[in-house]
Amino acid sequence: MNEELSLRDVRLQKLARMRELGHDPYLVERFDITHSATEMLEEFEDGKQASFAGRVVSYRLMGKAGFAHISDGDGKIQGYFRKDDLGDVGWELYNLLDLGDHVGVTGYLFVTKTGEKSIHIQNLTPLNKCLQSLPLGKEKDGHIFYGLTDIDLRYRHRHLDLICNPEARKALIQRMKMTTAVRRFMDDRGYLEVETPMLQMEAGGAAARPFLTRYNAYDLDVKLRISLELYLKRIICGDIPKVYEIGRVFRNEGVSNRHSPEFTMFEFYEAYSNLEDIMLLVEELFIRIATEVFGSTKVHISSDPDGEVAEHEVSETGVVLDFGKPWARLDLLTSIEELAGIKREELQDLDSARKAMERVGLPIEKENNLGGIIEKLLEKFVEPTLIQPTFLIGYPIETSPLAKKDPSNPRMTRRFEGYVRGRELCNAFSEINDPIDQRERFEQQVAERAKGDDEAHPLDEEFLFALEGGMPPCGGCGIGIDRMAMLLTGADHIREVLLFPTMRPTSSGVRSEETEDSV
Repeated sequence: MNEELSLRDVRLQKLARMRELGHDPYLVERFDITHSATEMLEEFEDGKQASFAGRVVSYRLMGKAGFAHISDGDGKIQGYFRKDDLGDVGWELYNLLDLGDHVGVTGYLFVTKTGEKSIHIQNLTPLNKCLQSLPLGKEKDGHIFYGLTDIDLRYRHRHLDLICNPEARKALIQRMKMTTAVRRFMDDRGYLEVETPMLQMEAGGAAARPFLTRYNAYDLDVKLRISLELYLKRIICGDIPKVYEIGRVFRNEGVSNRHSPEFTMFEFYEAYSNLEDIMLLVEELFIRIATEVFGSTKVHISSDPDGEVAEHEVSETGVVLDFGKPWARLDLLTSIEELAGIKREELQDLDSARKAMERVGLPIEKENNLGGIIEKLLEKFVEPTLIQPTFLIGYPIETSPLAKKDPSNPRMTRRFEGYVRGRELCNAFSEINDPIDQRERFEQQVAERAKGDDEAHPLDEEFLFALEGGMPPCGGCGIGIDRMAMLLTGADHIREVLLFPTMRPTSSGVRSEETEDSV
């Protein structure tokens, strides 16, 4: 019998003994809790009675007394157990505990001889028997040693990560609170939250390859959505003036530290508004998110971004992102000229743009349209410098098939992207409401698809039919919730802010090698 099974068998034997004592933890359905661990510690009153439940995360037996730290996930408190208080059965139950077990305790608060705020246990109720050995690690001087550090295990078994790694738990909770803050902000401004189909005949609204599936009831091949945009704008066409949706979208593309094929998108559209209105709303939104989730409009990021960080933007904790003041507003072509040394005149036709691109050391073999070249220059020279919240305005028409043309330069569009820490955070347009212009743009995209671009936008007749019914002037914006969480928590990988990222299957199954925690 291998070690893993023998450790599990020991715990099963302890469970059997608990049942013999009349304390089957799985028969308990509820436990009354009067205080959380944090409340007991922060509102400490010597002698105060308390009822508390949580997981045993440390255990130390000392003759006829012992200690155990009990965690409710957000905090932990030390419990003091004594045979004279618990009685013979209660004391044996304490001796049958393992790290990872859930227990309910009642007792009174006191301070130990070493000065630690604790709870003197008078009654113990087992609530669960943990049958696995958890990689809890050891804590000393605020640092955890020998805990769960294997990245693959953390992502595959997120419950272990939530139990064992407080910082990972904090970032994931902040990500969920961001979504709540977004909903509250939009609801307060009169936006209506709606739901649109995940299974679509034409997956439009973005440049991406869709996942394919089948509708058996209709004998129909369909696609998983890659964006929320086109259906939300059809609702605007139906004279509902302010709508938003937060939902999962799916793009059948590569996986990287910033990309997951399945992710959460937030999109909103407002009739009778334009690009500048959307900028103001985005600024207000991030003030709300920063204040509600981080307690300040200044968000401290512990990890440095990949970019040029000015000295005044750095503190002892890393980079300070300031959402309390208006975002910088920069013109895309002007920024390329300043940072790449390529004049806007050189970006008026494909030949001169290719020559300029080659001059600054970028490969040109795969660049067959002007818009693609401009965005490659943006990615190389401009993006890394945009650390503080910034709007970059004016994108090429080839890569913006759903944005209005700029009246002053028809080769460019009324589009902006928001950047923080050198990474794109949001994408917004003054939306096309001219069905003739929109059809021409779709037809241009179909031509690109015929040349081999499998991410070119499809021609969506249903959407065009809605536009022909009349859509008012409209501003819209899309924000990736997971990307936003990465930027604001300082996560270096998108999997850090996904509770259950998709992982490549392993041949060994769900269980990893376990070792018993030393007591």
